[in-house]
Amino acid sequence: MRKWSTVQQFSAIQGKKLASSAVALSVLIVSGCVTVPDEIRGTTATPQMNLQAVQGAPNLYVGQESRFGGKVVSITNLQNKTRLEIATVPLDDSARPILGAASRGRILAYINGFVDPVDYRNQLVTVVGPITGVEKGKIGETSYDFVTVNVNSYKRWRIQQQVVMPPQPMGPWGWGYGGPYDSWGRGFGPGFGPGWYDMGPARVESVVTE
Repeated sequence: MRKWSTVQQFSAIQGKKLASSAVALSVLIVSGCVTVPDEIRGTTATPQMNLQAVQGAPNLYVGQESRFGGKVVSITNLQNKTRLEIATVPLDDSARPILGAASRGRILAYINGFVDPVDYRNQLVTVVGPITGVEKGKIGETSYDFVTVNVNSYKRWRIQQQVVMPPQPMGPWGWGYGGPYDSWGRGFGPGFGPGWYDMGPARVESVVTE
């Protein structure tokens, strides 16, 4: 039987502690960074974001502050205000539209003043304001009841490309060979040596950012 040395056992314990600490720290960092931008924070702690519920009984929600976001399908400049037709999607904890999520339905968001269509058509936005009712319209040739919102504040988002590297070793010795996990004494637990690296290619992913 292959025995694991005391030094290797110590290194495994230390590696597990380091890994646990790293995970805990990352959770703290992520949770600390998740905030809704001031522009779309609104005035209530829990603005309405369930569009399906509003569509089912819109009169019950008139006057309630809402927060919806998604892609601007069309934009119309009216007298002293601008109407955005938004295909809404779920929002993340920072009130950013979630990329790739299916549409939850459409709203008409009315913004006071002029908004240049060039800047907002096909862009991602989040709007905050009271629900005002329903406006009948069409999507293509299909009749549709649009929930309407008077926008008090809003934010446009950008889609940015970022490079994501493969996972790298953790701890002073890396996550390399050192654990007796098979008949050859190989494993992926912490141990001495350079550690095991994922040699796969980096990938590019799209993220929503300010």
